[in-house]
Amino acid sequence: MTLDDYQHAAARTINGTLSEPQRLLDAAAGLAEESGEILGLVRKHVFQSRPLDHAALEKELGDALWCLSIVAASAGLALDRVAAANIEKLRLRYPDGYNDTASRNRPS
Repeated sequence: MTLDDYQHAAARTINGTLSEPQRLLDAAAGLAEESGEILGLVRKHVFQSRPLDHAALEKELGDALWCLSIVAASAGLALDRVAAANIEKLRLRYPDGYNDTASRNRPS
């Protein structure tokens, strides 16, 4: 499955009663909410010595992916293109892979 395939499949569950601006805001707020849930799982694992709940993490990552997909779709962006642009940006920032020096001196 490509990211565009996912985006198309996820769009089937968009709330059709929302306007475009409402859909964009709802998905963006949902992305922040799901990111917080992911952070909570990781924080409890790292700071409270709890086992990392892989099943819950997978579910929350999926929810975040849905929200990301709908934000992109609401803005007229294809996820495959978003992903490709991000990889190109990273390639320019870290042509030899990540290192601390490159991180401190990276172009925008």
